[in-house]
Amino acid sequence: MLPVEPDEPVELAMFPLESVLLPGDDLPLRIFEPRYTALVRDCLDSDDPRFGVVLISRGREVGGGEGRCEVGALAKIAECIDAGAGRYVLSCRVGERIRVRDWLPDDPYPRAAVWAWPDERGTSPVTGAQLRDVEDRVLALFERIADVRGVELPPREVLLGEPPPGDAGKWLYALASRVPMGPADRYAVLAAPSAADRLVALLEAVDSVTAMVEFELSD
Repeated sequence: MLPVEPDEPVELAMFPLESVLLPGDDLPLRIFEPRYTALVRDCLDSDDPRFGVVLISRGREVGGGEGRCEVGALAKIAECIDAGAGRYVLSCRVGERIRVRDWLPDDPYPRAAVWAWPDERGTSPVTGAQLRDVEDRVLALFERIADVRGVELPPREVLLGEPPPGDAGKWLYALASRVPMGPADRYAVLAAPSAADRLVALLEAVDSVTAMVEFELSD
């Protein structure tokens, strides 16, 4: 476990990406750029093969000089295939959320001083009724898309998965991962301080995607 603010942050290797990863996501990576080849080697040589992933706010993944968001998540290397010539194929699993305190010099890859950022308490807990409402709205979106494409959806429990008992925050991450939203909406879900805030961000994202689908259908 990483320390939580206000404890002293830890230095962590970082991998800025052009997409937002949420806790619980799978992350496949093909590594070829020399700085990230060095990152992979250092992770594999350590006792803890984890690095941070954050959204690039400006620029591209390749070449350096990109702008980086301050909220991200930990990624743990689950499988690594050495493809030779400094290339790797990785399968990673995204875990706890992190927040960057300071970006450190890229030497040779991006590094930052980070804390773990667990969900804050929030003004009120997320209720079972609120979770069922957001589930219904996600399912309604899927049904609308499926109807247009003329396909049949699997049962609700297969489509949405099984919620972790007693953890509304993780379940909201899992639901958000299934919705075809853009990076700005995914980042809003990730950066929501509490589960209650994440619920609001997810509902707004679902409404936005639904409106976009209906607009495209009306064209």
